[in-house]
Amino acid sequence: MSAAMFAALFFTVALLVTTAYFIMGSLPLLVLKHDTPLDARFVRGFFNLYYNAAFITAAATAVSFACAGRLGIAAGAAGLAVVAVLLRKKVIPKMDALGSQIQANYMDAIPGFRRTHVTAILINIAQLVAIVWTLISLSK
Repeated sequence: MSAAMFAALFFTVALLVTTAYFIMGSLPLLVLKHDTPLDARFVRGFFNLYYNAAFITAAATAVSFACAGRLGIAAGAAGLAVVAVLLRKKVIPKMDALGSQIQANYMDAIPGFRRTHVTAILINIAQLVAIVWTLISLSK
């Protein structure tokens, strides 16, 4: 196995671990009532950290697969990096806005924040499925 392919597999596993870890960490946060600004700030910070980590690991995966000559998989990993950036730009400001509304006791903000939280988790699960599918296709 070439050094480039070894790096590609290493970063793929890092991306898998990052994604799985944050899914497993975000699911228990659903027990929060999301009714305090502290809950909203914590969940927002958790997802902000995830999107940054996902971007870094997906970008490293893309570069390493490109160096290994596996351009299709590199493009898929680059797509995951782009998705992480787009989600960070969309989800984090929405969580900030809803968190402010929670602080102002706007009651519709709590279900909205919870929906945003659940949607972000479902998207992360879809990403995890894509990563696992890539690992399975690599083993063939």
